[in-house]
Amino acid sequence: MTGYTSLEDIPKIREELRTTFRSGVTKPLAYRRHQLLQVARMVQENAEVFVDAIVADVGRPRHEVYFTEIGPTIERFIICANKLEEWTAPEDFEGVVPDWQKSWKPKVYKAAKGNVLIIAPWNYPLILSLQPLYGAISAGCTAVLKPSEISANYAATLARLAPKYLDQSAYRVVLGGVSEITRVLELQWDYIFYTGNGKIGRIIAAAAAKHLTPATLELGGKSPVFIDDEFDVDLAAKRVLWGKINNAGQICVAPDYVLISKHRQDAFVQALKKHYAEFYPDGALKSDSYGRIVNETHHARLVNVLKGTKGTIVVGGKAEGREFEPTVVKDVKSGDSLLDEEIFGPILPIVPVENLTEAINFLNERDHPLVIYAFSTNEQTQQFIRENTTSGGLVFNDTFQQLAVNELPFGGVGESGYGRQVLRYSFDLFSYGRSSVEIPTAIEPMLAIRYPPYTKEHTDIMSASVKLKIPEA
Repeated sequence: MTGYTSLEDIPKIREELRTTFRSGVTKPLAYRRHQLLQVARMVQENAEVFVDAIVADVGRPRHEVYFTEIGPTIERFIICANKLEEWTAPEDFEGVVPDWQKSWKPKVYKAAKGNVLIIAPWNYPLILSLQPLYGAISAGCTAVLKPSEISANYAATLARLAPKYLDQSAYRVVLGGVSEITRVLELQWDYIFYTGNGKIGRIIAAAAAKHLTPATLELGGKSPVFIDDEFDVDLAAKRVLWGKINNAGQICVAPDYVLISKHRQDAFVQALKKHYAEFYPDGALKSDSYGRIVNETHHARLVNVLKGTKGTIVVGGKAEGREFEPTVVKDVKSGDSLLDEEIFGPILPIVPVENLTEAINFLNERDHPLVIYAFSTNEQTQQFIRENTTSGGLVFNDTFQQLAVNELPFGGVGESGYGRQVLRYSFDLFSYGRSSVEIPTAIEPMLAIRYPPYTKEHTDIMSASVKLKIPEA
C-alpha cells in the first residue's frame, strides 16, 4: 500500500538505529531531555492536527481526545524530562553491605536495554504509542515505533511530523500492515513493547522468544464491576456508564460486565437509564459527545455478540453503519455470548448474583482481568476483594479515573498481560539494573583463602557458614 514502509527498508532502519545506540549518542541526559521535550512540542504545536486525525480514524469526540490523549501525553513527557537525574542516578549500596565489602564500591547503574520496538494499537493511538516512547527515550534507548494501520490518519500524521522534531538516526516510525509487522518481528530487538489483544499478543511473545527478547504485553480482558448492597446505586450507575461510553467502550480498561445482587439489578438499570438520558437527551447517536466504532469489521463483531445473548436488552441496542448505541443487557448468565471474550464496545452486561462470595467465585473462574472495579465503602468488603482476587489493578468506587494517577504502575497479570508502565515504571521497563563492584587490590591478603591448594584450615573457615543461627519462624 502507498505510504507503507518498504519491506527492504525495515532491516536497514533497524541496523541504523542499532549503530546509533552503540555509538552512545542516546546516553547523555541532555540528549534524552531534548528528545523528550521535542515530542512534547510536537504534540503541543500540532494538537489540532493530531485531534483531527484521531477523530477521522476512531470517530471519538474531540473533548475525549484532548482529555485522554493530548493533555496527558504532553504532561508526562515534560515530567520525564524533569526526572531524568533522579531516575538515572546510580544506587549506592555501600551503606548496607557488610563492613568487609564496603570498600568494593557496590553500585547499581541504570543501563538502557538497547534498540527497542514499540507496537501500538488503534483505539488510543497517540498516548498508547508515545507513552512507551517516553520510557525508551528516558532510558537512553533507540526505538522503532509501529502505529496501527487501522488508525491510518494518525499513523501518517505521526510519520510526517516525527522527523521534524526527533533525531531520525535514533527514533523512527514504520508504517504498514500484516506484511510489514511480520518483517519487523523477524528481526532481533533488545526489547518489545506491545499494546493490543491477547491473540496478537501470543504472536508477539512467540516472535520475541525466538531471539530471547524480553517483552511487555499490555493486553486487556474482561474487567468486571462489583457493586455491593450498601453503595449508592445511583452514583455507581453514573460512574459505570461514564466509564463504558469513553471511546464507545473501545478501551482496555472499560468496565466489561457488572456483578450486582439480584434484588438491586432493576434499581441499577433504572439509574443507568436516568443517567443515559442526562448524558444524551436526544440519544447517543445524535450526540457529538459520543464516539463511533472504528470500522465495519469491529461493528459487525459487536452486532453478532449482541445477537447471541440470552439476556434482556433494557437500554439501547441500535446499531448501524459505524454507530452503536450504548446498550445495557440484564439477566446475563454464565456461558452467555457477552461473557466469552472482551467486549471492547458499548455493551454492558449485568450478571445478577446472590452475594459477594458468589460474585468473587464468578470472577475467579475467569481469566485475571486488567482491572477490577469494586463499588464499596465497607473496609471489610474492600479487604475481602483485595485478598481473594487477582488483577492488574483494583479501583474502588469509580471507573477509568485510575489512569490519571501518574505515580501508580499500570499493567496486567496473566491473560491481561505483563509488565508495568507510566512514568518511572516506563523508564524501568526500558532500562535494567547493571550491578558494579570494584575490588581493591589491597584486600589480596584477605582473598588468599580462596586460592588452591585448599588446606583443612581454610576449609574449616569456609564451613563455618553452616553454624549460622537460624531464627525461629
